[in-house]
Amino acid sequence: MKELIVLGFILYALCFILTKMKLSQSLSQTSKTVAHDADSTNAKLLTQAGFVKKEAAGIYSYLPFGRKVLAKIEAIIREEMNAIGGQEVLLPALTPLENWKKTGRDKVDIAFRPTEKTVLGWSHEEIITPLAKQRIKSYRDLPFAAYQIQTKFRNEPRAKSGLLRGREFLMKDLYSFHTNKEDFEEYYEKAKKAYFKVFERCGLKSFLIAAGGGEFTENVSHEFQVLTEAGEDRVLVCEKCELGWNAELETTKCEKCGEKLEEKKGSEVGNIFDLGTKYSDAFDLNFVNTEDKQQKVLMGCYGIGVSRLVATIAEVWSDEKGLIWPKSVAPFQIHLMSLGKNEEAAKEAVKIYEMLSKETEVLFDDRSCGAGEKFADADLIGIPLRMVVSEKTLEAGGVEIKKRNEEKTEIVKTSELLKKDFEKII
Repeated sequence: MKELIVLGFILYALCFILTKMKLSQSLSQTSKTVAHDADSTNAKLLTQAGFVKKEAAGIYSYLPFGRKVLAKIEAIIREEMNAIGGQEVLLPALTPLENWKKTGRDKVDIAFRPTEKTVLGWSHEEIITPLAKQRIKSYRDLPFAAYQIQTKFRNEPRAKSGLLRGREFLMKDLYSFHTNKEDFEEYYEKAKKAYFKVFERCGLKSFLIAAGGGEFTENVSHEFQVLTEAGEDRVLVCEKCELGWNAELETTKCEKCGEKLEEKKGSEVGNIFDLGTKYSDAFDLNFVNTEDKQQKVLMGCYGIGVSRLVATIAEVWSDEKGLIWPKSVAPFQIHLMSLGKNEEAAKEAVKIYEMLSKETEVLFDDRSCGAGEKFADADLIGIPLRMVVSEKTLEAGGVEIKKRNEEKTEIVKTSELLKKDFEKII
């Protein structure tokens, strides 16, 4: 059964991922100009490279390149959430106000209220808890966990930094339900490990930071921070232990190893909360325990900013020329281009495009513009491996390949391309 579930998600992901694309026909197009209000690296590069289009402050459209990156991040998250027993659901974005009144969160400033009786979901404890109540009757029904990947809406008063702080954004939120504290804590630790795996697979090193619960809970929570100059948070970190503390705390040494902490700027990419019985109390969520008595369900929630991850990766993996996508989340694995007006080279490029796209993801720059523009756009878009076909490369014996993050080039014979292990090269 597990193998079938994994296969199903792989096939789902392939709908987005295993595709080929000609740049001349793509809705994603590069731009030579930078938006005047681009206030961060991700805002500048993701827009200029054709991954997103800004519609208004904190509101973005995802173009084909950006959608493919999102799909790959989603696939990684799904795999790790399924591995810790998460069941995927999709809850409504438009939620009943009466549910929020029960938890006392109906007057939160960040909430959008399109009508007198509805709230656009900025979190989903108010929906998942009554849903779980329909299922949970006895201790035999626990534990379980459910998650979704869905658009959230928050009336952010300071929408800025591109996708890092938006009013509409994509988020993964998981909720777990437990009979006792020990069971919850065991799952909480599983979630921590799963989160580290998600961020590592996305090419990011994250630090676990103790934090407050904010609007979610009065209990201690934890954030996952990625170090970047674009981050809005100041954290004290121990590189050795991958742990950190809020910079406002008066501490100078790591509590685990005793090493001196360094102050850094960080971007929050995930958070996990001990909800206790806050929402079980609000919705009277009980179960019958082993002594045949009613008892409140303990809950936890676990969030990952999916679109925020796109921005954070762009901030960390970029240089003065453009983006440098890790292969795990890159929209394509190979950026193929044909240079010059040589007819033989143009035909060879098309042949290679059709051949390689059966094996991996290929973006083909078939435009009639000059070599300089194509090279600049390849660096801007940031696909891991660049492949050039021209009269010059054919005379040298094949095609030229180059990693985005390296300067050296290599000539590979056309006949050897399919034998080349591009996974190892990239």
